[in-house]
Amino acid sequence: MAKQQSKSKAPTPPTPYEMMGARIQKIINSPAAQKARSVVIEKAHSEAQEDWERFLDEVAENDNVTVAPRDEGSARLSWTVPAED
Repeated sequence: MAKQQSKSKAPTPPTPYEMMGARIQKIINSPAAQKARSVVIEKAHSEAQEDWERFLDEVAENDNVTVAPRDEGSARLSWTVPAED
C-alpha cells in the first residue's frame, strides 16, 4: 500500500512588506506610543523603499491617523481614538 500524501501545505512565509508591518505594529503598540498617541518610525536598512512608501500611503488613508514625513526619511505617526457613542 502506498502512503497517502498529506494535502496540507506548509504555511507561506511572510513577505518583506508583512514583516515590516509587524515590526512597525510592535512599535505602535508599545505602552509609550499608546500613551502619547504618537510615534516616530523609520525604514530599516534591509527594507525596500517601495514597501516603505506603500506602508506610509496606506496608513495615511486612515481618517484618524496623521503621517508627517521628516527630513531624515522617518515619519511621525499620530492618531486619535474616536469617541464611543
